[in-house]
Amino acid sequence: MSADIRLPAESRTEFGKGAARRLRRADKVPAVVYGHGEAPLHLSLPGHETMLALKHRNAVVTLDLSGDEHLALAKFVQRDPIKGFIEHVDFVTVRRGEKVQVEVPVVTDGEAMGGTVVVVDHQTLLIEAEATHLPESLHVDVDEKPAGFQLHAKDVVLPEGVTLVTDPEALVVSVNETHLDAELAEAEAEVGAGAAGAEEPAAGEPAAAEGDAAAEDAAQEAEQA
Repeated sequence: MSADIRLPAESRTEFGKGAARRLRRADKVPAVVYGHGEAPLHLSLPGHETMLALKHRNAVVTLDLSGDEHLALAKFVQRDPIKGFIEHVDFVTVRRGEKVQVEVPVVTDGEAMGGTVVVVDHQTLLIEAEATHLPESLHVDVDEKPAGFQLHAKDVVLPEGVTLVTDPEALVVSVNETHLDAELAEAEAEVGAGAAGAEEPAAGEPAAAEGDAAAEDAAQEAEQA
């Protein structure tokens, strides 16, 4: 992800929940910038622009503080659990050409074969890459993959310049047979066996209809006698 996104920033000197609420009412977002042994910068950012800039994970932005620019990686974005607006952002200062380690989401492409379910065992992978060229996601092809298919971290295709940090043997995606289909097939087999047993009498026993007819004939002979 490039660092072409710029956000105007203002210094803030008020802290605490009350100050944060006042900022949010003014459609601003409180933020802090750490890194490289420098003192933390406490900033306020424009709400709408910040929401758009941070819609993707691991966003790298240029923070413009009255002409003093800071290249920063969004490390932690705190959102309201109900309304979803941004409550606070923690940034880490980065430099162009510097490599950083981040968690990147795993995305599956396509649909596995029928009667299967795709399980993503690792929702994210830890990778290392240049700060201004971080991938937004890592894609895994599961199209028409059969039950029993497995893909490990070492098999995930990484963009150029990206290095895997997660254990290479970690299971990332697996395709399993759905238990529902297996149970349904077993139930259908049991119903079919039961129906066949009811329709076919055991060897040496008369069919139900023939037995009923014989009983009726015997009753009529008794009446005539």
